[in-house]
Amino acid sequence: MQGTEFLLRSLVADGVDHLFMMTGGLVDPFLPAFESVPELTPVVAAHEGGAAAMADGYARAGGGVGACLCIGGPGLTNTVTSISAAYTDESPVLLLTGEVENYMQGLGLFQDATAGTYRDTEITRPITIQSYSIPDVRLLHHKYRFAVKSMLDGARRPAHLSIPRDVQTGDLDVLPAPVAPALLNSMTLDQDVAKQLWTMADGATRIAIIVGGGVIADDATNDLIAVAEKFALPIATTEHAKGLMPEDHPLALGVFGYAGTPHATAAILESDLDLLIVLGSTLNVRDSMYWSEKLVPKRGLYSVNISAAHIGCHTLPGQEHFVRGHGGAFLRWLREASDSDAATLVKSKAERLSWVDGIRKGPRFYDIENMTSDQKRIHPARMVAECRKAMPRHAVAVVDSGAHRAFAAHYWESYGPREFITASNLGPMGWGIGAGIGAKAARPDQPVVVFSGDGCFRMHGMEVQTSARFGLPVIYCVSNNCALGNVYLRAVGKGAIPERLNEAPDQDFAAFARALGAEGITVEAPDELAPAFAKALELNKTVVIDVKTDRTTKTPVSPYQQGAEAWSYRE
Repeated sequence: MQGTEFLLRSLVADGVDHLFMMTGGLVDPFLPAFESVPELTPVVAAHEGGAAAMADGYARAGGGVGACLCIGGPGLTNTVTSISAAYTDESPVLLLTGEVENYMQGLGLFQDATAGTYRDTEITRPITIQSYSIPDVRLLHHKYRFAVKSMLDGARRPAHLSIPRDVQTGDLDVLPAPVAPALLNSMTLDQDVAKQLWTMADGATRIAIIVGGGVIADDATNDLIAVAEKFALPIATTEHAKGLMPEDHPLALGVFGYAGTPHATAAILESDLDLLIVLGSTLNVRDSMYWSEKLVPKRGLYSVNISAAHIGCHTLPGQEHFVRGHGGAFLRWLREASDSDAATLVKSKAERLSWVDGIRKGPRFYDIENMTSDQKRIHPARMVAECRKAMPRHAVAVVDSGAHRAFAAHYWESYGPREFITASNLGPMGWGIGAGIGAKAARPDQPVVVFSGDGCFRMHGMEVQTSARFGLPVIYCVSNNCALGNVYLRAVGKGAIPERLNEAPDQDFAAFARALGAEGITVEAPDELAPAFAKALELNKTVVIDVKTDRTTKTPVSPYQQGAEAWSYRE
């Protein structure tokens, strides 16, 4: 078979059923190959960056590989922001780009981006686990298989393969085959080092766990719940891992850090904590409440991670105890521990449960009255709260970047893994618009709602037509506050020019949606929110809900701001 058919069939073998793409001359040979691979649905985006965001959303929501296809050169450079977001959040996206024939490189062909000109593989090399141009069709199956294994080996990362046209049209006799599960699903843990937990927990009552994004790929929610219940251990998550612990569970503290809950803040920073167990988190600035000095409890941090690179970056020597391994493997080990081995945790269970109950009696949200606010323009907290009430329990929320993300992370409760998706590290505006389409492709039976903003929609709103055209119904909830929200809030009081530069016109995004083949609904009053969300669910098509929100409302991040104000650089 030809190289194009081999690649498409290999994607299917590895569990991919949607390929997000942008057509162009350098990938023309792929188009007829789709006729031979009906199991793979091609989705043509409006922009290569949108296609890469769709592949990222697909990978995050589905738990496997996401894939996108475009030409090299300008097509590849258009994907860089989305691929970078996938890299920083450990999402396995395979970027396939077309290129001129190997024997024509450097001769002046149109859109040649090979080593003979400016070598676009060097552009993606820093943001992928590998970026490689295939010189001969006989290497295609080796390099494809190596790319997939590399993406899923340890920390998950994107990969890039540049496919010259002679490789696309060349013949090879190798049949596609999936990567052996044993190569991808093994979770390791240094159990000898892990046993230091028994000593660290001896005599300790107030023990909590923070679960980070590194645990998402371990599919460990059931183990996490079992461990929490077995030892009465309260569970907080980072924003990236939101939903790994169902947030209505009696032992769930919610998100810790930026836009986190009062429960998580009280347990981890305000309760004279004895010991904090950190699973799969690097405790970056947002996940550590701006590296709060209070984050290190009396007995220190017990950190489980597959990499030691970030351990000890913001703690003093001896404060952080490192265990190499997967968070999922640690949870399984702890779940299976006998009562005699885990006696130090068992004997403090009742006292710990009483402590957690006391914390959970306090309010779950900051400024809880805003969730029922009747103000016009609409308070964003009311927008998120009404959407959460209208959506089924296991709706998937994809959240773009901006002030609306703080409101969504805080006021939306998530009850399952991979059901709250956001580009939490890089935070590109407009990424969520495409990512929501990919999430819907991965989870066709669950409603997908995207929280975005007017600034995000000005960047990548054209992808609404992709959702409508290809029948992937996504609900877009646009917080239209006529400003670049977070930047505007920082600009207030800095002078007329800073404020004006972050303001925007009140554009009609409902009309924009209808022009692109979707449904558009305008919401100007709080009592219009519930009917709008109900209608969007009933229509089962792409719907843009243009919610006229207030740009002056403060985001629910006061503890984080206090941490930022208190922080000073220290060696």
